[in-house]
Amino acid sequence: MKGGFLHRLLVEKPWLGPVVFLLGVATVVLALLGGSPVLTNFSITPEQRQAFSQGLGVLQRQGQQHPGNDATGGPVGSPGPTYDDSRIHESTATPGDGFLQRQEQRGPGNDVTRNLVGSPGPAYDDSRIHKSTYKQGEECNYAKGKWIGDEKRPLYSGYECKRWLPKKYNCDAMGRTDLSFEGYRWQPYGCKMPEFSGPNFLNRMRHKTLAFVGDSLGRQQFLSMMCIATGGKRPKVEKVGRKYGLAKVPHAPKGHTLAYRFPGTNTTVLFYWSASLCELEPLTNTTSLSTSYALHLDRPARFLKKYLHSFDTLVLNTGHHWNKVKFSQNNWELYADGKPLVKGTLPEDLSPFRNLKLHNIVRWLDSELIHRPHMKVFLRTKSPSHFLHGDWNTGGSCNSTTPLSSGSEVFGDHSGDLPAEHAVTGTRVKLLDITSISQLRSEAHVADHTLNSQSVKYDCSHWCLPGIPDTWNEILFAQI
Repeated sequence: MKGGFLHRLLVEKPWLGPVVFLLGVATVVLALLGGSPVLTNFSITPEQRQAFSQGLGVLQRQGQQHPGNDATGGPVGSPGPTYDDSRIHESTATPGDGFLQRQEQRGPGNDVTRNLVGSPGPAYDDSRIHKSTYKQGEECNYAKGKWIGDEKRPLYSGYECKRWLPKKYNCDAMGRTDLSFEGYRWQPYGCKMPEFSGPNFLNRMRHKTLAFVGDSLGRQQFLSMMCIATGGKRPKVEKVGRKYGLAKVPHAPKGHTLAYRFPGTNTTVLFYWSASLCELEPLTNTTSLSTSYALHLDRPARFLKKYLHSFDTLVLNTGHHWNKVKFSQNNWELYADGKPLVKGTLPEDLSPFRNLKLHNIVRWLDSELIHRPHMKVFLRTKSPSHFLHGDWNTGGSCNSTTPLSSGSEVFGDHSGDLPAEHAVTGTRVKLLDITSISQLRSEAHVADHTLNSQSVKYDCSHWCLPGIPDTWNEILFAQI
């Protein structure tokens, strides 16, 4: 018989053909995988550094797309663009303008108002809720849905939860009389929401730890969860801050780092203040009388690196401190690869640096989750501010008291915080999308019921509690 050895073997034993073919395919696949880059901590390339240092126009154009992306702060933030619906409908960024531009390619649904419908809030009506099209195993988009009246809300009493709520967030205690904003809940379309209560949360988190890491809006979410978990009462809880090094945290405002354990279920809930999610390193070679800090974009906060293994669920947020005023107040200087990124004056728009940080922290966490398959990590999208006619320090206000005056529904498939959505896409980190949901609730801010000085009369960034952060936690609970 003519032909080589392999040819004769295949003729005599034809069943070997498929085996040889499969072995060949496997060899090719392994070769491709072997050449794939291993996911490592994100670092800044020289090209990216040059783009930042030169202050390319694209860095200024990005982040000015819509309220979900801007650096508007309020009392926790600083001067930023005043909220204006007209600016949401146009995008000035041009695809292909560089690294950040490629990372933050804008997709459909990238503005907030396009996702909303301007109808007044409905009366309590559950009739449409039970017609669920949700199928077991399908991924639910909890950010698409409708605010509906619910006579069972709020979930707790602000008066009874005084142990956990600072007075400045307890609008009832601060004299606010129009509390109708408390009587609504969020109902996603086609999703079955589990009953959210303190006992249900503690049972689900039995022998587990929930950590919130972020800015003061993250602290509000933590405070909300403590009120819900306790029902506003005074059950037995233990302070466990020392276990996590929270006795005194550098750079953190007083009372902004807290940890408690519920002995009955061995559930721990904690908050760590890290407004940028970056490692902060004191700089010694400065001419300033006060200490400056290197804010390392490519390094996670040291707390996260040290205690990540202790958490079962982690919720991160960052947003309102990415502006020049906060950077100046905190003496932060942008660093990457151990070197300063900006020489001289900071650019007016720092949102591209926030976007870069989001990608960095998510990629780092994604690499860590490979080794922690039972851990759940959520990146919470940015909480919107609602200043009108100025900002927190330029006479801005938010006088609305009518619930859902700008609409009650969200239809869009994309988040109002696209940089956060893009950062988690294709990773093991989940998006806790609250931006468009919260955008509809301008009446629920602390507003002028505040303890701030007369020069800062309105707080249109933080929320009254009970209030909107309770909904953030309800959506979180549905996913853990």
